Amino acid sequence: MSSASDITRLLGRVADGDHDALDRVVRLLYDELRTMARQRLEGERVGHTLSATALVNEVYLKLAQHRRINARDRAQFFAVAATTMRRVLVDYARAKRRHKRGGGEAHVPLDEVEPFLSDEEAEEVLALDDALNRLAEINPRGAQVVQHRFYAGLSLEETAESLGVSAKTVQRDWVAARAWLRKEVARDLGS
Repeated sequence: MSSASDITRLLGRVADGDHDALDRVVRLLYDELRTMARQRLEGERVGHTLSATALVNEVYLKLAQHRRINARDRAQFFAVAATTMRRVLVDYARAKRRHKRGGGEAHVPLDEVEPFLSDEEAEEVLALDDALNRLAEINPRGAQVVQHRFYAGLSLEETAESLGVSAKTVQRDWVAARAWLRKEVARDLGS
């Protein structure tokens, strides 16, 4: 069972709060989720200890905490997973920054966080998250395009289908959002 209609049917059950259906969806899409996580982690420094498998497992645990997950189809599920993946990575960066500044207790053991992000990388992840939140306030669709393309690794066509717009519109939003984010992140980092 792995056809698009089967996944759509299972996602309907997930939206109704069926956690067994979530387990089945994750099992069916596990390889694609790992690929998405691996692509996201490729830009991290060599030698970090967070693997694609660990990231997917963290995402699954976060998703399992929700009573309902509203995703009508595979593309929307990957968008939800991408948003959750972003949150996990931001949580790691915040834990790293808290430790660096000596405040609060980290939610993640330091031996897992320390090798994953350098101080500079943690600041960049947090600056990107802050900028993406600001973008969502002024350009919600642009922020969604970034989430779908950057965090989920969806193609222009998959993103367009998920958002119900044309691929040309996604391309324009993608170019504009990336330029805006670059400027905002550079400003936030003082460079």
